[in-house]
Amino acid sequence: MKTMSPRAMLVMSMTVFGTIGLFVRNIPLASGEIALYRAVLAALLIGGYLLLRGQKIDLSAMRKQLPILVFSGIAIGINWILLFEAYRYTTVSVATLSYYFAPVIVTAVSPLLFREKLTVKQMICFVMSTAGLVMITVSGDMSKGGTDLLGILCGLGAACFYASVVLMNKFVKDVDGIQRTLIQFVSAIVVLVPYVLFTDGLNFATLQLKGWICLLVVGLFHTGVTYCLYFSALKDLPGQKAAILSYIDPLVAVLVSVVVLGESMGLLQVIGGLLILGFTLWNELSATKEL
Repeated sequence: MKTMSPRAMLVMSMTVFGTIGLFVRNIPLASGEIALYRAVLAALLIGGYLLLRGQKIDLSAMRKQLPILVFSGIAIGINWILLFEAYRYTTVSVATLSYYFAPVIVTAVSPLLFREKLTVKQMICFVMSTAGLVMITVSGDMSKGGTDLLGILCGLGAACFYASVVLMNKFVKDVDGIQRTLIQFVSAIVVLVPYVLFTDGLNFATLQLKGWICLLVVGLFHTGVTYCLYFSALKDLPGQKAAILSYIDPLVAVLVSVVVLGESMGLLQVIGGLLILGFTLWNELSATKEL
């Protein structure tokens, strides 16, 4: 990782994140089971990475913050399930754009939790991003029996849980990003194991070679390697630059959806997506200037 600049690491991680929908689409397993294996593979890889670097996790030192880390890990697990369900019921682009409503939710809830003042600019961003989400929702293809709407709702549900992770992480202080992620993944595993066993069960034995490759890529590369790159880059990048580069993820996801998967986007969906991404980015840039 030291041979790569922080900017290059963040660009790479965001680009990889944007392609996850393509691989999940090619894993013929239930969303909960994919989420479980993703967490297990990533936890093993990150744990091995910390072991090789000689880093030990001192749970006693973070005892007061451990409950927050555990609950945020549970939220991550649920977030993944809902996002993968969104990929199944609607296009990757629409699922991703719905998911990127998360920063808007964080902006709306922060004044209640942290007594932050909601500025006029933030209110404009909230209203316009919500308008974008409405455009995407009403333009859904209801001829599919409402599956587009269900996919959008799953994406929005995933956004709510991701927003909760962001909000809970604000209460976590002096914990290394990679170590925090490992604890959260282990917590997700603890919740996902009984969920999978009591729903669809373990069906990994039915996977063909293509499914195994995609699953390993999602767990080891998309999650394990890329999370390490992501947190390593964030330590050395200004907030404004990080905010701009983070939008590579949804842009790549839209390109993958349209160009690779051949999924169409209507005019209202395009306008709605631009409203969500544009006003969310504007809001984040204004927030980083105030820090």
